[in-house]
Amino acid sequence: MHIYIIFIAFAIFSFIVQQVLKSKFEKYSKITLPAGLTGREVAEKMLRENGVYDVKVESVQGQLTDHYNPLTKTVNLSEGVYYSNSIAAAAVAAHECGHAVQHAVKYPFLSMRSKLVPIVSFASSWMQWVLLAGILMIETMPQIMLAGIILFSLTTLFSFVTLPVEINASTRALSWLSAAGLTNVSTYPKAKDALKWAAYTYVVAALGSLATLVYYIMIFTSRRD
Repeated sequence: MHIYIIFIAFAIFSFIVQQVLKSKFEKYSKITLPAGLTGREVAEKMLRENGVYDVKVESVQGQLTDHYNPLTKTVNLSEGVYYSNSIAAAAVAAHECGHAVQHAVKYPFLSMRSKLVPIVSFASSWMQWVLLAGILMIETMPQIMLAGIILFSLTTLFSFVTLPVEINASTRALSWLSAAGLTNVSTYPKAKDALKWAAYTYVVAALGSLATLVYYIMIFTSRRD
């Protein structure tokens, strides 16, 4: 019963964080960056000033689709960020460029996450089916359940490795925005607030994954009771 209460609490907390994040970005998307640069211009400027010249800044469709692709070396910004000169756009653009800088300096946690991607991709494709089969056959073939738990633990590990990657990218972004003079006493806290709430989504996801992993482990161990 306790584990279900935890799941419900995580679901509610995740919903609240998503709604607050959406509200924050809508609010800060209406406030113009003092320098007036668009997300694309902010990204290009940050890359140049950090000595990264082999990464392109491109526009992609959708909302909250911003990401850095280490394979193609592209900072992909959603249209609402790419063309906007708002504080929110600058914060997002700088954050994604933070990942590009991490790649350039070989940030350990980013390297670790990149190595985990193919493994986690495989685990994500099979773990639900393996876990389902494991639960149905736990009395006769508990090894299947154990295999599912191992696969799920890889995705949980990936979630936790992602945390320092995202936090460090935001730290780099905020530090550069301030040093470059793109934010001031009034706008810096707003950029920081937007990225803080974005980081909370990764924290909730990691903790939720851990709680789910514990739940499956409890099912596996309880078969002996």
